[in-house]
Amino acid sequence: MKIDHVHFYVEDAKVWRNWFLNYLGFTAVSSNVSSLHTCTEVVKSGDVCFLLSSPLLPTSPVAEFLRQHPPGVADVAFAVDDVEDAIAHAQAQGATILQSIKERQIGNITRKCGKIAAWGGLTHTLIEKLSTDSQINSSPNYITAIDHIVLNVAVGELKRAVAWYENILDLQPRQSFKIQTDRSALYSQVMVSRDGSVQLPINEPASNNSQIQEFLDFNKGPGIQHIALQTQNIVSAIAQFRHRGLPLLSVPPTYYSQLKQRLTLPLSSTEIDAIAQQEILVDWQKDHQKAVLLQIFTQPIFAQPTFFLEFIERRSQAQGFGEGNFRALFEAIESEQMKRGTI
Repeated sequence: MKIDHVHFYVEDAKVWRNWFLNYLGFTAVSSNVSSLHTCTEVVKSGDVCFLLSSPLLPTSPVAEFLRQHPPGVADVAFAVDDVEDAIAHAQAQGATILQSIKERQIGNITRKCGKIAAWGGLTHTLIEKLSTDSQINSSPNYITAIDHIVLNVAVGELKRAVAWYENILDLQPRQSFKIQTDRSALYSQVMVSRDGSVQLPINEPASNNSQIQEFLDFNKGPGIQHIALQTQNIVSAIAQFRHRGLPLLSVPPTYYSQLKQRLTLPLSSTEIDAIAQQEILVDWQKDHQKAVLLQIFTQPIFAQPTFFLEFIERRSQAQGFGEGNFRALFEAIESEQMKRGTI
């Protein structure tokens, strides 16, 4: 199983097509997925494919979604080996089937797919895998693939959500976190497909003023909090994104002074200086110091403080998510919450 595409429901698909093109260097892909009631644009970068849909009429399912939630991710599509078997298994495990198997055409490619209800307003399309020869990739770019997608659920729902993804989609529990500061806290359980190609951390608030609770309040329920996009050179990529005006979360200078005090630092002073200039977070595995994890996060991209993007570089096949980075992200978002007056 792998992530095939992510479908955003937005107020103006063309505006957001241009946003991904202008800020992140995505490429627009011609498609025929629009309809009388919905405008859909498709953008790609490497193996990343985003569908962006906006309503043309009040009868559009996008219009219904936007009456209940702010703009954001409505569907995460998973490519599977056998669509019929995957849908039958989901139904046998109690999943709600929203769309029975049918053929769907994107561009010149026709594929079988079905759709199931997931958590909150989120859905999952299960779609047959493309053959290698049928893959259509954009020209080389900074963004190469989706690293992971993060789901936020309400307090008390984490165990049920973990069980749902284990039973319905055969994702397995991996890392777990409990992050706590003086102001707020969260629990997180990472779910991973058996082949490791899909990573889905699920977060639950562990305090009333948690950033997860803030997301749930503004999103009017559970949903996708962020998508992490892989890059092979995060320093160069972020320098370019900053030049284009992409708003990113700030990291305090003390983070880097503390970083330099760590005894087993696997990066040179020159690398640390370049990373600090771009305000990128750093972590590494103690038993494999060359396995360095580099991460940075955007400000929320929509009007409400809900969905944001992450950029990540994994050196020497670095695994996991880096608990140090996780905590630093949590504190950076807390800082933004304080500016908004929600904490």
